[in-house]
Amino acid sequence: MRIGMMADLYRPHISGVTNYIDLTREVLTSWGHEVFIFTFGEPQPDDDDYVIRSPGLPLRFASSGLYLNVRYTPEARRALQAMDIVHVHHPFLSGRLALRYAKPVNIPIVFTNHTRYDLYMRAYLPLVPEALGDMALRAYLPRFCREIDLTIAPSRGVLKMLRDLGVDADIRVIPNGVDLTAFTQPVQPVAREQWGIGPEHVVVMYVGRLGPEKNLPFLLRAFWGMAQVYPQAHLVLVGDGPERENLQDRVQHMRLTDRVHFAGMVPYEDVPRYLAAADIFATASDTEVHPLSVIEAMASGLPVVGVRSPGVGEVVEHNRTGLLVEKDVAAFASALGRLVGDGALRRRLGEQARQAASAFDIRHTTRALVSEYERLIRQHRQHQVPWWRRWWTRWWHSEDVPLLF
Repeated sequence: MRIGMMADLYRPHISGVTNYIDLTREVLTSWGHEVFIFTFGEPQPDDDDYVIRSPGLPLRFASSGLYLNVRYTPEARRALQAMDIVHVHHPFLSGRLALRYAKPVNIPIVFTNHTRYDLYMRAYLPLVPEALGDMALRAYLPRFCREIDLTIAPSRGVLKMLRDLGVDADIRVIPNGVDLTAFTQPVQPVAREQWGIGPEHVVVMYVGRLGPEKNLPFLLRAFWGMAQVYPQAHLVLVGDGPERENLQDRVQHMRLTDRVHFAGMVPYEDVPRYLAAADIFATASDTEVHPLSVIEAMASGLPVVGVRSPGVGEVVEHNRTGLLVEKDVAAFASALGRLVGDGALRRRLGEQARQAASAFDIRHTTRALVSEYERLIRQHRQHQVPWWRRWWTRWWHSEDVPLLF
């Protein structure tokens, strides 16, 4: 198959979505499929011939890395219309372009809803009234999902969210997989001594973007409360983002500079070594739809402390692979303290987390994805678009009309 992955954001932007695209592409390519990535922005040094970018106007708010355009280049359009199937990972820019370029030539369109867009709007657009944002999503997502061929929800919680927003189209639940190989094999941990952490200490670690949607001030407050009782506890934040300076100010104000450590952005291939240096994984985010970082931590043998929410709550099983609490600082601090103070419990939950993570192996989830691809392609080939319509559509969209940017 020739598969087109369409994304508003791609490398060098780093996120769970970009990592998922790369992992899925690697597996699909190893199985003999051709996978092209259609996105926006300037060419990058590590791009290959299968990454096709269209220029755009950079939007710099919150270090988003997003480029705005409402068209692909003629070369990108021709390449997209040569696909057997297209898979949209963002419904707004890429989703509209899929409907504009792929649907008229009878190419099936799949969309994965990776994000809790309602919660992201509250985090990044706080001045927009919540009711207005909800109304916009209810007006857009149901219609978009009816126009495409299949919507994929990475979790049952996302399925429920989409149904609550009024989406009545076909939805299948297929988790976003993780390549667990690097996380299940023995690795050399990074040196904890670089943060002044000794063998007698217990390391709580967070790995991910330092963004407002991750609820990290909540995590700091919970850690502060727990740290007053457990002097052996340290918190390491691995990642970077627009909230880093604010978080560092909070740490200084809390007088936790010797207990909270910022590791910064690290290469993805080094993440297993950081997780191997930790004892507990913590996330306070309630915006996740299918938290890849949590699955990676579980595969590394770490128990997880998280907020009970649709995404994390479907990956972590309370009292078996970690501890889940309501969105309450005192409850979260208590859960952290329970694991920090009980080594036997940490080890038991961590081993069970390692075993449970195997269900999310990227090869297993990609096999389910390929099955849906093949089904949709067969259906579309039974309803071929007349040759003259395909020719007219390709001719119309290949005109040398000026691009927006």
